[in-house]
Amino acid sequence: MRIGILGVGNIGATLTERLSAAGHDVKVANSRGPETIPAAVTGAGGRAVTADEVVADVDALIVSIPLGAIPSIRPLIDRLPAEAVLLDTSNYYPERDGHIAALDAGEVESRWVAAQLGRPVVKAWNAVLAQTFAAKNRPAGSPDRIALPVAGDDARARALGTALVEQTGFDAVDTGPLADSWRQQPGAPAYCTELTRDELTTALAAAVAARSPKRRDLVMTVLTEVFADPSDAVGPDYVVEVNRLLTR
Repeated sequence: MRIGILGVGNIGATLTERLSAAGHDVKVANSRGPETIPAAVTGAGGRAVTADEVVADVDALIVSIPLGAIPSIRPLIDRLPAEAVLLDTSNYYPERDGHIAALDAGEVESRWVAAQLGRPVVKAWNAVLAQTFAAKNRPAGSPDRIALPVAGDDARARALGTALVEQTGFDAVDTGPLADSWRQQPGAPAYCTELTRDELTTALAAAVAARSPKRRDLVMTVLTEVFADPSDAVGPDYVVEVNRLLTR
């Protein structure tokens, strides 16, 4: 499959490595030009191209950029082949993205993304920490394999998203249409809590829409306080532990 990845941060870089290893033809781009793509990304199998080139002649495009930058890429997405599946890994953090009135009022994040981009999206790889994604992939059938939710309105596109998630080393849980994808947004029990398939299904069902923004902000307050003090020595699983404690 021909896959484009727009954004080569930690999630985008790991996606490049895993999907290239799975045998896909992967090209990558960012907003600054192919010469700025890290050697580690190209060394993992991604072909560095311009943003214009990353949307050309692909079967799927994965957008892995901050949510606040989503509206700026609409001209690129308008050139994406009509049959290509568009996948979105973004999450809304007001401190980073600036306040977006529609999202603050409760609009589902990926429905907002789809509206900004003018076409359907599949929400995938949003509910996993970069360090988890990079280090805790497991072969299919492993009892401790972490599961990730996948949402989308088009069944064919959602099936492709679930297949790609499985190929990156995680179980995929089909969570249905985007209208329900608030259950995998920041502050929900399913978000970045490293759950198995059965545990994730339970966490998705336990989500309460009105609580998630408050708990998202509470998690960020705690993490900002802790990481601001270099004397606070915390282990690599600390963020997961905080999410589990404050979002359940």
